[in-house]
Amino acid sequence: MATCDQCGAHENLPYQCRRCGNTFCAEHRLPENHNCPGLDDWSDPSGVFDSGFDASVQNRGGTSSSTGYIDRITGTGGPLGYFRGNMSYVFLGVMWITFGLQFFIFPLLLGASPRSGLWQAVFVLSPGHIEFVWTWFTSIFAHGGFTHIAFNSIALYFFGPVVERYLDTKRFTALFFGAGIIAGLAQVFSTLLTVGPFGAGVVGASGAIMGVLGVLTVLNPNLKVYLYFIIPMPLWVLTFGFAAFSIIAGFGVAAGTGLTGGNVAHLAHLAGLVVGLLYGVRVKGRVGVPNSLQFGRGGGGMGGPGRRF
Repeated sequence: MATCDQCGAHENLPYQCRRCGNTFCAEHRLPENHNCPGLDDWSDPSGVFDSGFDASVQNRGGTSSSTGYIDRITGTGGPLGYFRGNMSYVFLGVMWITFGLQFFIFPLLLGASPRSGLWQAVFVLSPGHIEFVWTWFTSIFAHGGFTHIAFNSIALYFFGPVVERYLDTKRFTALFFGAGIIAGLAQVFSTLLTVGPFGAGVVGASGAIMGVLGVLTVLNPNLKVYLYFIIPMPLWVLTFGFAAFSIIAGFGVAAGTGLTGGNVAHLAHLAGLVVGLLYGVRVKGRVGVPNSLQFGRGGGGMGGPGRRF
């Protein structure tokens, strides 16, 4: 028995969509009945059905052979099939692998402590070395400590699969990296302008997760979530409440330290959230609307702050 990803009904004989890989009941098994993201890829005006027996129809409608190859290797049964629909968990795994590299492999085997030049150059997006393009990516998965990665992991675990299911894996991956990179660069550029190149750098997936949260807020603002698994509230209250806190704390009203002060990357949170909200507005109406979280009993916790390092 399986659960329909569209309506939540239990189905003894479930159907799996070949386009998005999700599971549906008989009523929602057709792509047009579950707002399948794969419908956006269908551009064949003659309506030729690719049965898989005639290679001449594989590139009809403008679909490139490279795209078809990627779909084959990442599709159901393909060598990379796990990644389709599961990038939230892949990102979680990369976060914890990076955490192990940060605090075990580099310090113990390479002698590079968290304050060393090598450690900083690999993991931290720094205002003094914005040209280290690899840190635009590695800083998303790096974290400042166990509490930092634990809270971000909880938020990604609960919210990530829901958004990925309705956007599709490609869009979700682009959103995660896009929001994470823009959030990190926004933080370090503000530091560069106010403090200079020797100001603190930034690590953490908080900006990317705020982007995910922003999309979910646009798709279903009244989705019930539980702050710290205890306090129930609509998702929009949680999202904009957290944004208001970041604005107040970021401009120094609470901490008296301004956008670059303290150990929390407030501007990164806001930048990631704005990216998510804008992307949510763009895709709303083109994807399904999540009506529940995939894990937990109706809600999830809130992620921790981004860290300045």
